[in-house]
Amino acid sequence: QVQLVESGGGLVQPGGSLRLSCAASGRRLSSYTTGWFRQAPGKEREFVAAISWVDNNTYYASFAKGRFTTSRDNAKNTNYLHISNLKPEDTAAYFCAASEGRLIMSRRPDPSVYPYWGQGTQVTVSS
Repeated sequence: QVQLVESGGGLVQPGGSLRLSCAASGRRLSSYTTGWFRQAPGKEREFVAAISWVDNNTYYASFAKGRFTTSRDNAKNTNYLHISNLKPEDTAAYFCAASEGRLIMSRRPDPSVYPYWGQGTQVTVSS
């Protein structure tokens, strides 16, 4: 079993930046793929980014390219999502998820392939 705990969310002004963290326990993530999803009120959960810990290969949703960066720290067993130039439309609960193995890119946006999820961290972008 893998337990995931997100942190780093908060209230940020437009144009600001945040780094979200997803700390894992129970298993080392060195052979996993981890993903970030977000869900705004009244909307479906959407894929943001994913990274394969096997080869550090990353994959982003189209809207996320350029402002979102996912990375991992093997020593800390932690996945990160850095968001820059935050916009009000980025307001959402952000969730990290994990799936054992190296997911091919076409599968990474599918939330059903991730059996492990964190509880989410809220990001609110407002002036």
